[in-house]
Amino acid sequence: MGIKTIDLGKSGLKVTNLGLGCMGMSAFYGETNEEESLATIDLALELGIDFFDTAEIYGPFRNEILLSKAIKGRRDKFVVATKTGIEVDDDGAFKGINGSPAYIRKAIDRSLKHLGTDYVDLYYVHRIDPNIPIEETIGAMSELVANGKVRYIGLSEAGPETIRKAHAVHPVSALQTEYSLFERSIEDNGILETINELGIGFVSYSPLGRGLLSGEIKSPDDLDADDWRRTNPRFQGDNMKKNLEVVEEVKRIAGAKGVTPSQLALAWVLQKGFSAIPGTKRRKYLAENAKAAEIVFTDEELSAIESVAPSGVASGNRYPDAQMGSLNR
Repeated sequence: MGIKTIDLGKSGLKVTNLGLGCMGMSAFYGETNEEESLATIDLALELGIDFFDTAEIYGPFRNEILLSKAIKGRRDKFVVATKTGIEVDDDGAFKGINGSPAYIRKAIDRSLKHLGTDYVDLYYVHRIDPNIPIEETIGAMSELVANGKVRYIGLSEAGPETIRKAHAVHPVSALQTEYSLFERSIEDNGILETINELGIGFVSYSPLGRGLLSGEIKSPDDLDADDWRRTNPRFQGDNMKKNLEVVEEVKRIAGAKGVTPSQLALAWVLQKGFSAIPGTKRRKYLAENAKAAEIVFTDEELSAIESVAPSGVASGNRYPDAQMGSLNR
């Protein structure tokens, strides 16, 4: 076991099974520290991780610019994934979901500039535009592959029908969707079945349940005042109380295995054969996460884990109502 390179889908894209989600280094999760973030990226490379995930809206733009500082002079060591489709203007103002070919073409050039590179390894449609046929969006993405700006195409938070339509236009290499012991809906809603049939790889974001599965967050007061999770239904009131009861069961099993709750939750995702991109902005947590790749569960242990965290176990939606509406199902 350990960190290893896997095929992400059947299009030729290879990534490490453990990646690094860079979002929190620049946005949404409270205080940031560029020096520590860059040191964390350096450590990821030392540990054998090559898969780094960002997006134009993280900052906006600041996360891509941060990653450009890490990439400089060693581009070949990075598999860079970024995303488009949630429009921001050049001043960073949010404009809403936009999957139009014109915006896709504008966004890639801006992302390449911010990243300081002439190509992106994996370019995702971040959210599906309900007003633009996915065939048009993917048609524009396909042009980017043809002209060398993008190597592989991905989707984020797309439902089975959308996945099929997109894949018919150009091979989709990866689907990125939230997946963890707290969020297993892809197993029940046809998504996992669809991507397995089509040979599309899966990337799990928030594999630690946005940090809840670490066991270190006891209440919203443990989060910075500007941390986005304070608005997340799973971190509020009775929902959080019930979710923490699940975490206690996970901690119990982790203790018996001699690992941390985070390592258990992450190892569970990795043992499914997926790539996972836990986000962290500190070397301490990255080192802990990396050790999860060495953990192997017996069938009995997997059964115990999944019995305390069955599909649908989480209390509360995974986003506030307005954001839930942007998920394509």
